[in-house]
Amino acid sequence: MEIARYINLPQLLQKKSFFLFGPRATGKSTCVGQQLARRAAVIDLLDSETFFKFSNDFKRLEATVLHNRPRLVVIDEIQKLPQLLNDVHRLIERHGTHFLLTGSSTRKLRRGGVNLLAGRAWEAQLFPLTYHELPQFDLLRYLYCGGLPAVYLSATPAEELRAYVSTYMRQEIQEEALVRRLPSFTRFLQTMALSNGEILNYAKIANDCQTAPSTVASYVQILADTLLATTLPPWGLAKKRKAVRTAKLYFFDTGVARTLAGIRSMERNASFYGKSFEHFMWMELRAWLSYTRREEELSFWRTRHGYEVNFLVGSELAIAIKASKQVNSRDLKGLRALAEEGICQKFYLVSHDTLDKKYEQFHALHWRTFLDQLWEGKLL
Repeated sequence: MEIARYINLPQLLQKKSFFLFGPRATGKSTCVGQQLARRAAVIDLLDSETFFKFSNDFKRLEATVLHNRPRLVVIDEIQKLPQLLNDVHRLIERHGTHFLLTGSSTRKLRRGGVNLLAGRAWEAQLFPLTYHELPQFDLLRYLYCGGLPAVYLSATPAEELRAYVSTYMRQEIQEEALVRRLPSFTRFLQTMALSNGEILNYAKIANDCQTAPSTVASYVQILADTLLATTLPPWGLAKKRKAVRTAKLYFFDTGVARTLAGIRSMERNASFYGKSFEHFMWMELRAWLSYTRREEELSFWRTRHGYEVNFLVGSELAIAIKASKQVNSRDLKGLRALAEEGICQKFYLVSHDTLDKKYEQFHALHWRTFLDQLWEGKLL
């Protein structure tokens, strides 16, 4: 089944070269094939023969481009040979060649003095499939399977996810020698998956994993570098109530988080369901902000007295998430407290309640209604 992705690569590449980052199996190569097959010369560094040729002759890229004169060149998995970025830099500057440089890890690119092209290439991201991209969206399946194309569309998604997690452990961790003790890192992954979407507490995580807090901090950085997880910063503009200042962490995909946590079912009334629903909404907001190239920052707000709003989009949208089938004015506690700050413009309570309601300036919407309006550009 071919799924059209929301991201528009030809449009992005009209005026600028781009890095396109995304975790393994999010569909970067497929997206390139769908959108750029007849427009670009593709160099796939995951192909062993191609990798061998370019790793043994770093001048090959420049010679190839100057000989064939393609207007657009795609280098797939550029982190495999970051040395090529020096030639990419020259070809952009001297010959006006446009590049799309894809990668599933930023670790080698952001460390060790690698040439990141000094602003000559912007960044975009490809995420798991979104609600907007799936023509027949099944929420329960998505919370259980996640949005990796090969997993969501599979007849055996649990098997696919176990294989994916195993591949990640082998290729991204062992082969790059990112950690010395793999069993310790494996415990860390499960602990983090069980606390997915919660405020980072390095001391507690270290105690659960039986390791040092400094080791936990380095492990969290590995998750960020390999694009497996992302921190969500706290909103810092509140004046009337003191807010927590520690970030949360979310894995990039609901199915991957569930698999790492060892959760084998997705019961509607279980607490993990509510956490997964919140996680799903974070995935949608994050993808929407990235794909539409909006500059607003995604954050959360929680006070030390227990008031909380799950997500804020800049100072424009405040969004509280409930997995309940029925909501009422009592569920607006966090939004009401935030409204007193007088900064946010619009307030939404998103839930499973099929009856859309309005309480003063607060909108209570079914999650489908909210996402339809979000992707149609009606909220901002």
